[in-house]
Amino acid sequence: MPKPSRILVVDDDATACAVLAEVLIKAGYTVETAGGGAEAVEKGQRLPVDLVLTDIQMANMDGMAVLKRFREFSPDTPIILLTAFGTIESAIKAIKSGAYDYVSKPFKKDEVLLTIRRALDQRRLLNENMRYRQEFLDRYQFSNIIGSSQAMIDVYKLVARVASGRSTVLLQGESGTGKELIARAIHYNGPRVDAPFVAVNCAALTESLLESELFGHEKGAFTGALTTKRGFFEEADGGTILLDEVGDMSPALQAKLLRVLQEQEIRRVGGNQSIPVDVRVLTSTHRDLWSMVKKEQFREDLYYRLNVVTITLPPLRERREDIPMLAYHFMHTCAAANQKRVMGISPEAMLVLQQANWPGNVRELAHTIESAVVVTSHEIILPDDLPVTLRKSVPAAPAPEFSDLVTLQELEKRYLIRVLDETHGNKTEAAKLLGIDRRTLYRMAERFGLDLAEE
Repeated sequence: MPKPSRILVVDDDATACAVLAEVLIKAGYTVETAGGGAEAVEKGQRLPVDLVLTDIQMANMDGMAVLKRFREFSPDTPIILLTAFGTIESAIKAIKSGAYDYVSKPFKKDEVLLTIRRALDQRRLLNENMRYRQEFLDRYQFSNIIGSSQAMIDVYKLVARVASGRSTVLLQGESGTGKELIARAIHYNGPRVDAPFVAVNCAALTESLLESELFGHEKGAFTGALTTKRGFFEEADGGTILLDEVGDMSPALQAKLLRVLQEQEIRRVGGNQSIPVDVRVLTSTHRDLWSMVKKEQFREDLYYRLNVVTITLPPLRERREDIPMLAYHFMHTCAAANQKRVMGISPEAMLVLQQANWPGNVRELAHTIESAVVVTSHEIILPDDLPVTLRKSVPAAPAPEFSDLVTLQELEKRYLIRVLDETHGNKTEAAKLLGIDRRTLYRMAERFGLDLAEE
Protein backbone atom coordinates (compact mmCIF):
# COMPACT_ATOMS: atom_id res chain seq x y z
CA MET A 1 0.00 0.00 0.00
CA PRO A 2 1.50 3.39 -0.98
CA LYS A 3 2.50 5.81 1.75
CA PRO A 4 0.12 8.77 2.23
CA SER A 5 1.35 12.02 0.74
CA ARG A 6 2.95 14.50 3.15
CA ILE A 7 1.42 17.99 2.97
CA LEU A 8 2.89 21.08 4.62
CA VAL A 9 0.19 23.54 5.77
CA VAL A 10 1.47 27.08 6.36
CA ASP A 11 -0.60 29.80 8.09
CA ASP A 12 0.22 32.29 10.87
CA ASP A 13 -3.42 32.01 11.99
CA ALA A 14 -3.17 29.03 14.36
CA THR A 15 -6.92 28.31 14.24
CA ALA A 16 -7.13 28.34 10.44
CA CYS A 17 -4.01 26.17 10.26
CA ALA A 18 -5.48 23.61 12.67
CA VAL A 19 -8.82 23.45 10.83
CA LEU A 20 -7.15 22.87 7.48
CA ALA A 21 -4.81 20.25 8.96
CA GLU A 22 -7.80 18.38 10.43
CA VAL A 23 -9.56 18.32 7.04
CA LEU A 24 -6.47 16.88 5.35
CA ILE A 25 -5.80 14.29 8.06
CA LYS A 26 -9.38 13.03 7.73
CA ALA A 27 -8.82 12.77 3.98
CA GLY A 28 -5.90 10.39 4.64
CA TYR A 29 -2.90 12.70 4.23
CA THR A 30 0.12 13.06 6.50
CA VAL A 31 0.22 16.69 7.62
CA GLU A 32 3.00 18.98 8.84
CA THR A 33 2.15 22.52 9.96
CA ALA A 34 4.15 25.74 10.08
CA GLY A 35 3.14 28.98 11.80
CA GLY A 36 4.97 31.18 9.32
CA GLY A 37 7.05 31.34 6.18
CA ALA A 38 10.46 30.94 7.81
CA GLU A 39 9.34 27.81 9.67
CA ALA A 40 7.85 26.42 6.44
CA VAL A 41 11.13 26.85 4.57
CA GLU A 42 13.07 25.22 7.43
CA LYS A 43 10.73 22.20 7.49
CA GLY A 44 10.71 21.96 3.70
CA GLN A 45 14.50 21.73 3.64
CA ARG A 46 14.57 19.17 6.44
CA LEU A 47 11.59 16.93 5.59
CA PRO A 48 10.41 15.32 2.34
CA VAL A 49 7.25 17.24 1.40
CA ASP A 50 4.91 16.26 -1.44
CA LEU A 51 2.86 19.48 -1.51
CA VAL A 52 2.74 22.88 0.22
CA LEU A 53 -0.53 24.64 1.06
CA THR A 54 0.28 28.16 2.22
CA ASP A 55 -1.58 31.35 3.06
CA ILE A 56 -0.37 34.40 1.13
CA GLN A 57 -0.96 37.08 3.78
CA MET A 58 1.52 36.38 6.60
CA ALA A 59 3.83 38.55 8.65
CA ASN A 60 7.61 38.53 8.06
CA MET A 61 7.68 36.03 5.16
CA ASP A 62 4.49 35.85 3.07
CA GLY A 63 3.26 33.04 0.84
CA MET A 64 4.87 34.44 -2.32
CA ALA A 65 8.25 34.45 -0.55
CA VAL A 66 7.65 30.85 0.55
CA LEU A 67 6.85 29.97 -3.08
CA LYS A 68 10.07 31.62 -4.28
CA ARG A 69 12.24 29.80 -1.71
CA PHE A 70 10.71 26.38 -2.49
CA ARG A 71 11.29 26.99 -6.19
CA GLU A 72 14.98 27.37 -5.35
CA PHE A 73 15.55 24.16 -3.36
CA SER A 74 12.58 21.99 -4.36
CA PRO A 75 11.33 23.14 -7.80
CA ASP A 76 9.13 20.07 -8.37
CA THR A 77 7.07 20.48 -5.18
CA PRO A 78 3.59 21.80 -6.09
CA ILE A 79 2.57 24.94 -4.17
CA ILE A 80 -1.09 25.90 -3.62
CA LEU A 81 -1.74 29.44 -2.35
CA LEU A 82 -4.64 30.46 -0.07
CA THR A 83 -5.83 34.02 0.42
CA ALA A 84 -8.80 35.91 1.81
CA PHE A 85 -8.09 38.79 -0.59
CA GLY A 86 -8.63 37.12 -3.91
CA THR A 87 -8.20 39.24 -7.03
CA ILE A 88 -7.51 38.39 -10.65
CA GLU A 89 -4.19 40.24 -10.43
CA SER A 90 -2.97 38.21 -7.46
CA ALA A 91 -4.11 34.97 -9.09
CA ILE A 92 -2.20 35.75 -12.29
CA LYS A 93 0.89 36.74 -10.29
CA ALA A 94 0.74 33.51 -8.28
CA ILE A 95 0.46 31.25 -11.32
CA LYS A 96 3.17 33.13 -13.23
CA SER A 97 5.46 32.75 -10.20
CA GLY A 98 5.12 28.98 -10.39
CA ALA A 99 2.21 28.17 -8.05
CA TYR A 100 0.21 25.10 -9.05
CA ASP A 101 -3.10 26.77 -8.13
CA TYR A 102 -4.72 29.57 -6.16
CA VAL A 103 -7.69 29.07 -3.80
CA SER A 104 -9.70 31.85 -2.12
CA LYS A 105 -10.75 31.92 1.52
CA PRO A 106 -13.07 30.93 3.03
CA PHE A 107 -12.20 27.71 1.26
CA LYS A 108 -14.63 24.95 0.37
CA LYS A 109 -13.51 21.58 1.66
CA ASP A 110 -14.20 19.65 -1.55
CA GLU A 111 -12.54 22.33 -3.69
CA VAL A 112 -9.33 22.23 -1.64
CA LEU A 113 -9.23 18.41 -1.62
CA LEU A 114 -9.82 18.22 -5.38
CA THR A 115 -7.08 20.78 -6.08
CA ILE A 116 -4.65 18.86 -3.86
CA ARG A 117 -5.47 15.57 -5.53
CA ARG A 118 -4.95 17.00 -9.00
CA ALA A 119 -1.62 18.53 -8.00
CA LEU A 120 -0.39 15.26 -6.48
CA ASP A 121 -1.59 13.28 -9.52
CA GLN A 122 0.34 15.59 -11.84
CA ARG A 123 3.48 15.28 -9.70
CA ARG A 124 3.17 11.49 -9.70
CA LEU A 125 2.78 11.47 -13.49
CA LEU A 126 5.82 13.72 -13.90
CA ASN A 127 7.92 11.47 -11.65
CA GLU A 128 6.84 8.36 -13.55
CA ASN A 129 7.65 9.97 -16.88
CA MET A 130 11.07 11.07 -15.63
CA ARG A 131 11.80 7.55 -14.43
CA TYR A 132 10.68 5.92 -17.68
CA ARG A 133 12.55 8.46 -19.78
CA GLN A 134 15.79 7.87 -17.88
CA GLU A 135 15.29 4.11 -18.13
CA PHE A 136 14.85 4.35 -21.88
CA LEU A 137 17.89 6.59 -22.32
CA ASP A 138 20.11 4.47 -20.04
CA ARG A 139 19.14 1.08 -21.44
CA TYR A 140 18.53 1.54 -25.11
CA GLN A 141 20.58 4.38 -26.58
CA PHE A 142 23.18 3.02 -29.03
CA SER A 143 25.01 5.59 -31.13
CA ASN A 144 21.84 7.71 -31.19
CA ILE A 145 19.84 4.74 -32.54
CA ILE A 146 16.83 4.04 -30.34
CA GLY A 147 14.92 0.77 -30.19
CA SER A 148 14.69 -2.53 -28.35
CA SER A 149 12.36 -4.41 -30.72
CA GLN A 150 13.61 -7.70 -32.14
CA ALA A 151 13.92 -6.10 -35.57
CA MET A 152 16.27 -3.42 -34.19
CA ILE A 153 18.25 -5.93 -32.13
CA ASP A 154 18.89 -7.84 -35.36
CA VAL A 155 20.13 -4.59 -36.92
CA TYR A 156 22.45 -3.95 -33.95
CA LYS A 157 23.95 -7.42 -34.32
CA LEU A 158 24.65 -6.87 -38.01
CA VAL A 159 26.23 -3.47 -37.33
CA ALA A 160 28.50 -5.05 -34.71
CA ARG A 161 29.55 -7.81 -37.13
CA VAL A 162 30.30 -5.61 -40.15
CA ALA A 163 31.74 -2.52 -38.40
CA SER A 164 35.25 -3.92 -38.06
CA GLY A 165 35.56 -4.92 -41.74
CA ARG A 166 35.83 -3.02 -45.01
CA SER A 167 33.14 -4.77 -47.07
CA THR A 168 30.53 -2.66 -48.83
CA VAL A 169 27.18 -2.55 -47.03
CA LEU A 170 23.80 -1.86 -48.63
CA LEU A 171 21.28 -0.20 -46.30
CA GLN A 172 17.68 -0.66 -47.38
CA GLY A 173 14.57 0.90 -45.92
CA GLU A 174 11.83 3.46 -46.40
CA SER A 175 12.59 7.16 -46.16
CA GLY A 176 13.04 8.26 -42.56
CA THR A 177 13.96 4.87 -41.08
CA GLY A 178 17.45 5.99 -40.04
CA LYS A 179 19.74 4.61 -42.74
CA GLU A 180 22.33 7.37 -42.34
CA LEU A 181 22.40 6.83 -38.55
CA ILE A 182 23.19 3.16 -39.14
CA ALA A 183 25.90 4.10 -41.63
CA ARG A 184 27.47 6.42 -39.06
CA ALA A 185 27.25 3.67 -36.43
CA ILE A 186 29.17 1.33 -38.76
CA HIS A 187 31.85 3.97 -39.32
CA TYR A 188 32.22 5.16 -35.72
CA ASN A 189 32.34 1.62 -34.33
CA GLY A 190 35.03 0.50 -36.76
CA PRO A 191 38.78 0.99 -37.29
CA ARG A 192 38.22 4.08 -39.49
CA VAL A 193 36.67 6.10 -36.67
CA ASP A 194 39.46 8.72 -36.72
CA ALA A 195 39.16 9.23 -40.49
CA PRO A 196 36.45 11.24 -42.32
CA PHE A 197 32.84 10.13 -42.78
CA VAL A 198 31.32 11.72 -45.90
CA ALA A 199 27.63 11.41 -46.84
CA VAL A 200 26.41 12.23 -50.37
CA ASN A 201 22.76 12.38 -51.45
CA CYS A 202 22.83 11.04 -55.01
CA ALA A 203 19.20 12.03 -55.63
CA ALA A 204 19.76 15.71 -54.83
CA LEU A 205 22.27 16.46 -57.62
CA THR A 206 22.19 16.39 -61.41
CA GLU A 207 24.34 13.77 -63.17
CA SER A 208 27.13 16.20 -64.16
CA LEU A 209 27.21 17.91 -60.77
CA LEU A 210 27.18 14.60 -58.89
CA GLU A 211 30.13 13.31 -60.96
CA SER A 212 32.10 16.45 -60.17
CA GLU A 213 31.21 16.23 -56.47
CA LEU A 214 32.13 12.55 -56.20
CA PHE A 215 35.34 12.49 -58.21
CA GLY A 216 36.42 16.14 -58.30
CA HIS A 217 37.49 18.10 -61.37
CA GLU A 218 40.54 19.73 -62.90
CA LYS A 219 40.84 23.43 -63.56
CA GLY A 220 39.18 24.29 -66.89
CA ALA A 221 37.34 20.95 -67.13
CA PHE A 222 34.08 22.82 -67.83
CA THR A 223 32.72 26.34 -67.77
CA GLY A 224 33.05 27.66 -64.25
CA ALA A 225 35.80 25.22 -63.20
CA LEU A 226 38.19 27.99 -62.20
CA THR A 227 40.29 25.83 -59.89
CA THR A 228 41.09 22.17 -59.32
CA LYS A 229 38.67 20.60 -56.85
CA ARG A 230 39.00 17.41 -54.80
CA GLY A 231 35.92 15.17 -54.84
CA PHE A 232 34.15 13.42 -51.99
CA PHE A 233 36.09 10.18 -52.57
CA GLU A 234 39.36 12.01 -52.04
CA GLU A 235 37.92 13.84 -49.02
CA ALA A 236 36.92 10.47 -47.52
CA ASP A 237 40.32 8.84 -48.16
CA GLY A 238 41.12 6.51 -45.26
CA GLY A 239 37.53 6.75 -44.03
CA THR A 240 33.99 5.99 -45.18
CA ILE A 241 31.70 7.37 -47.85
CA LEU A 242 27.92 6.91 -47.80
CA LEU A 243 26.20 7.08 -51.17
CA ASP A 244 22.63 7.83 -50.14
CA GLU A 245 19.86 6.92 -52.61
CA VAL A 246 22.32 5.12 -54.88
CA GLY A 247 19.35 3.77 -56.86
CA ASP A 248 18.88 7.26 -58.34
CA MET A 249 22.36 7.24 -59.91
CA SER A 250 22.45 7.40 -63.73
CA PRO A 251 23.76 4.41 -65.76
CA ALA A 252 26.89 6.34 -66.75
CA LEU A 253 27.75 7.13 -63.13
CA GLN A 254 26.97 3.55 -62.14
CA ALA A 255 29.71 2.40 -64.53
CA LYS A 256 32.20 4.87 -63.08
CA LEU A 257 31.32 3.85 -59.50
CA LEU A 258 31.85 0.19 -60.44
CA ARG A 259 35.34 1.05 -61.70
CA VAL A 260 36.16 2.84 -58.42
CA LEU A 261 35.10 -0.23 -56.44
CA GLN A 262 37.14 -2.56 -58.66
CA GLU A 263 40.30 -0.46 -59.03
CA GLN A 264 40.26 1.52 -55.75
CA GLU A 265 41.09 4.66 -57.68
CA ILE A 266 39.27 7.66 -59.12
CA ARG A 267 39.83 10.03 -62.02
CA ARG A 268 38.77 13.67 -61.75
CA VAL A 269 36.50 15.22 -64.39
CA GLY A 270 38.78 16.58 -67.13
CA GLY A 271 41.80 14.74 -65.76
CA ASN A 272 43.96 11.92 -67.13
CA GLN A 273 45.64 10.81 -63.93
CA SER A 274 44.26 8.00 -61.75
CA ILE A 275 44.30 8.80 -58.04
CA PRO A 276 44.31 5.87 -55.58
CA VAL A 277 41.81 6.08 -52.72
CA ASP A 278 41.27 3.91 -49.67
CA VAL A 279 37.58 4.36 -48.94
CA ARG A 280 34.98 2.06 -47.45
CA VAL A 281 31.78 2.42 -49.46
CA LEU A 282 28.36 2.23 -47.83
CA THR A 283 25.21 2.74 -49.89
CA SER A 284 21.58 3.26 -49.01
CA THR A 285 18.31 3.28 -50.90
CA HIS A 286 14.56 3.20 -50.41
CA ARG A 287 14.19 1.43 -53.77
CA ASP A 288 14.17 -2.30 -54.55
CA LEU A 289 17.48 -2.54 -56.41
CA TRP A 290 16.97 -6.13 -57.53
CA SER A 291 13.70 -5.20 -59.23
CA MET A 292 15.57 -2.35 -60.92
CA VAL A 293 18.22 -4.85 -62.08
CA LYS A 294 15.54 -7.06 -63.65
CA LYS A 295 14.10 -3.98 -65.39
CA GLU A 296 17.63 -3.08 -66.57
CA GLN A 297 17.49 0.18 -64.62
CA PHE A 298 20.46 -0.74 -62.42
CA ARG A 299 23.67 -2.57 -63.35
CA GLU A 300 23.68 -6.18 -62.17
CA ASP A 301 27.47 -6.27 -61.67
CA LEU A 302 27.31 -3.10 -59.55
CA TYR A 303 24.41 -4.54 -57.55
CA TYR A 304 26.52 -7.55 -56.52
CA ARG A 305 29.44 -5.27 -55.67
CA LEU A 306 27.25 -3.16 -53.37
CA ASN A 307 25.22 -6.02 -51.92
CA VAL A 308 27.99 -7.84 -50.06
CA VAL A 309 26.08 -7.27 -46.79
CA THR A 310 22.51 -5.97 -46.68
CA ILE A 311 20.96 -4.35 -43.61
CA THR A 312 17.23 -3.72 -43.88
CA LEU A 313 15.75 -1.03 -41.64
CA PRO A 314 12.15 -1.83 -40.59
CA PRO A 315 9.48 0.87 -40.95
CA LEU A 316 8.23 2.34 -37.68
CA ARG A 317 4.78 0.78 -38.09
CA GLU A 318 6.45 -2.65 -37.83
CA ARG A 319 8.18 -1.85 -34.54
CA ARG A 320 5.56 0.10 -32.62
CA GLU A 321 6.99 -1.12 -29.32
CA ASP A 322 9.91 1.26 -29.93
CA ILE A 323 7.70 4.35 -30.22
CA PRO A 324 7.63 5.26 -26.47
CA MET A 325 11.41 5.28 -26.08
CA LEU A 326 11.85 7.13 -29.38
CA ALA A 327 9.25 9.70 -28.35
CA TYR A 328 10.90 10.29 -24.96
CA HIS A 329 14.32 10.60 -26.58
CA PHE A 330 13.08 13.24 -29.04
CA MET A 331 11.10 15.01 -26.29
CA HIS A 332 14.20 15.28 -24.09
CA THR A 333 16.36 16.55 -26.97
CA CYS A 334 13.80 19.09 -28.23
CA ALA A 335 12.95 20.37 -24.75
CA ALA A 336 16.64 21.03 -24.06
CA ALA A 337 17.13 22.70 -27.45
CA ASN A 338 14.08 24.96 -26.94
CA GLN A 339 14.80 25.55 -23.22
CA LYS A 340 11.33 24.31 -22.27
CA ARG A 341 10.35 22.34 -19.19
CA VAL A 342 8.53 19.43 -20.83
CA MET A 343 8.82 16.37 -18.62
CA GLY A 344 6.62 13.67 -20.11
CA ILE A 345 3.89 12.42 -22.43
CA SER A 346 0.38 11.62 -21.21
CA PRO A 347 -0.93 8.07 -21.69
CA GLU A 348 -3.63 9.38 -24.06
CA ALA A 349 -1.06 11.18 -26.25
CA MET A 350 1.19 8.12 -26.23
CA LEU A 351 -1.75 5.99 -27.39
CA VAL A 352 -2.20 8.31 -30.40
CA LEU A 353 1.52 8.04 -31.20
CA GLN A 354 1.50 4.25 -30.97
CA GLN A 355 -1.60 3.87 -33.16
CA ALA A 356 -0.50 6.25 -35.94
CA ASN A 357 0.71 4.80 -39.25
CA TRP A 358 3.89 6.96 -39.62
CA PRO A 359 4.48 6.96 -43.39
CA GLY A 360 7.49 9.21 -42.71
CA ASN A 361 8.81 6.77 -40.09
CA VAL A 362 11.20 7.89 -37.34
CA ARG A 363 11.88 11.22 -39.04
CA GLU A 364 8.15 12.04 -38.99
CA LEU A 365 7.89 11.03 -35.32
CA ALA A 366 10.84 13.28 -34.47
CA HIS A 367 9.21 16.26 -36.21
CA THR A 368 5.89 15.53 -34.50
CA ILE A 369 7.46 15.48 -31.03
CA GLU A 370 9.42 18.65 -31.77
CA SER A 371 6.18 20.39 -32.79
CA ALA A 372 4.42 19.17 -29.63
CA VAL A 373 7.26 20.39 -27.40
CA VAL A 374 7.17 23.83 -29.04
CA VAL A 375 3.38 24.34 -28.88
CA THR A 376 2.55 22.77 -25.49
CA SER A 377 1.88 25.04 -22.53
CA HIS A 378 2.12 22.14 -20.07
CA GLU A 379 4.90 20.03 -18.61
CA ILE A 380 3.19 16.95 -20.06
CA ILE A 381 2.49 16.54 -23.78
CA LEU A 382 -1.28 16.06 -24.21
CA PRO A 383 -3.24 14.79 -27.25
CA ASP A 384 -4.22 18.37 -28.15
CA ASP A 385 -0.52 19.22 -28.53
CA LEU A 386 -0.20 16.70 -31.38
CA PRO A 387 -1.00 17.69 -35.00
CA VAL A 388 -4.69 17.53 -35.89
CA THR A 389 -3.93 15.42 -38.97
CA LEU A 390 -2.22 12.83 -36.78
CA ARG A 391 -5.10 12.65 -34.32
CA LYS A 392 -7.63 12.33 -37.14
CA SER A 393 -5.65 9.47 -38.70
CA VAL A 394 -6.03 7.37 -35.55
CA PRO A 395 -9.40 5.55 -35.29
CA ALA A 396 -11.45 6.54 -32.25
CA ALA A 397 -12.03 3.91 -29.60
CA PRO A 398 -15.49 2.32 -29.94
CA ALA A 399 -18.08 3.59 -27.52
CA PRO A 400 -18.83 1.13 -24.70
CA GLU A 401 -22.09 -0.78 -24.96
CA PHE A 402 -24.31 -2.05 -22.18
CA SER A 403 -24.26 -5.82 -22.08
CA ASP A 404 -27.83 -5.88 -20.77
CA LEU A 405 -30.75 -3.62 -20.03
CA VAL A 406 -30.55 -1.66 -16.78
CA THR A 407 -32.96 0.23 -14.58
CA LEU A 408 -33.55 3.94 -15.08
CA GLN A 409 -31.92 4.57 -11.68
CA GLU A 410 -28.77 2.70 -12.71
CA LEU A 411 -28.68 4.60 -16.01
CA GLU A 412 -29.00 7.89 -14.10
CA LYS A 413 -26.14 6.88 -11.80
CA ARG A 414 -23.89 5.99 -14.74
CA TYR A 415 -24.66 9.28 -16.44
CA LEU A 416 -23.86 11.21 -13.25
CA ILE A 417 -20.49 9.43 -12.98
CA ARG A 418 -19.75 10.22 -16.62
CA VAL A 419 -20.60 13.92 -16.18
CA LEU A 420 -18.35 14.12 -13.10
CA ASP A 421 -15.59 12.46 -15.07
CA GLU A 422 -16.01 14.77 -18.07
CA THR A 423 -15.89 17.86 -15.79
CA HIS A 424 -12.87 16.46 -13.90
CA GLY A 425 -14.76 16.53 -10.61
CA ASN A 426 -15.76 20.20 -10.84
CA LYS A 427 -19.07 20.24 -8.94
CA THR A 428 -20.18 23.63 -10.27
CA GLU A 429 -19.58 22.59 -13.89
CA ALA A 430 -21.23 19.19 -13.34
CA ALA A 431 -24.34 20.79 -11.80
CA LYS A 432 -24.52 23.33 -14.63
CA LEU A 433 -24.25 20.58 -17.26
CA LEU A 434 -27.01 18.58 -15.53
CA GLY A 435 -29.21 21.66 -15.17
CA ILE A 436 -29.41 21.42 -11.36
CA ASP A 437 -27.89 23.30 -8.42
CA ARG A 438 -24.96 22.01 -6.33
CA ARG A 439 -27.22 21.02 -3.42
CA THR A 440 -29.29 18.77 -5.70
CA LEU A 441 -26.05 17.34 -7.12
CA TYR A 442 -24.90 16.34 -3.64
CA ARG A 443 -28.30 14.78 -2.87
CA MET A 444 -28.12 12.74 -6.09
CA ALA A 445 -24.62 11.58 -5.25
CA GLU A 446 -25.69 10.61 -1.73
CA ARG A 447 -28.67 8.68 -3.12
CA PHE A 448 -26.37 6.66 -5.37
CA GLY A 449 -23.75 6.13 -2.68
CA LEU A 450 -21.13 8.32 -4.37
CA ASP A 451 -18.62 10.30 -2.29
CA LEU A 452 -17.96 13.43 -4.32
CA ALA A 453 -14.64 13.93 -2.53
CA GLU A 454 -13.53 10.52 -3.74
CA GLU A 455 -15.19 10.07 -7.15
